[in-house]
Amino acid sequence: MLNTPHNPTGKVFDGTELKLIADLAVERDLIVVTDEVYEHLIFDGRTHLPLAGLPGMRHRTVAIGSGGKTLSVTGWKIGWACAPPALIAAIRTVKQFLTYVNGGPFQPAVAIGLDQSDEFFAQIAQTLQEQRDLLCGGLADLGYDVIVPEATYFATVDVHSDAIAFCRRLPQHHRVVAIPTGVFYDSDAGDTLVRFAFCKQPTVLAEALTRLKDVER
Repeated sequence: MLNTPHNPTGKVFDGTELKLIADLAVERDLIVVTDEVYEHLIFDGRTHLPLAGLPGMRHRTVAIGSGGKTLSVTGWKIGWACAPPALIAAIRTVKQFLTYVNGGPFQPAVAIGLDQSDEFFAQIAQTLQEQRDLLCGGLADLGYDVIVPEATYFATVDVHSDAIAFCRRLPQHHRVVAIPTGVFYDSDAGDTLVRFAFCKQPTVLAEALTRLKDVER
């Protein structure tokens, strides 16, 4: 399983890294499931490279996409899978027995969103990049160690303390909410890391930064 652009770190895997994964998949006859729901939300001139486009990967890749992130309708849970016919048939069978259908009325709306011009999607990414710079720059000015994301709309911060305790204090004392990234791992990798979302209006981000000035770490 591969997630690129990656949540929670915001990393975008480059061609060299993807080729390494593809070569291993071909060598060991693997099927790769790729989560690419942030494919349009990429910053600083980077490009999303679908793994299925690499040599030998089209028939062994299941690419998962979603309109929820790009179009800001996450609650609708409308997505898609691209794969060879045999794999799609298996996926449709599983879907049939799990939920049958999902968000039927929302699917035409997402289709309209996906039919927009390239400029539409570029503007979304540009707006998010500006919001990223506002939040990440503000957090850095407050003395936080910020891992500036290459994509997505989340910024990871190392608070150098118990991230869970830190996040529990924020809403009560500062009216700001963050997520401890330890919930994404089965190790201690994220124990001091916190994830903030910057898919907010600049005024909201500025207010959050003001409230974070007095946070004890």
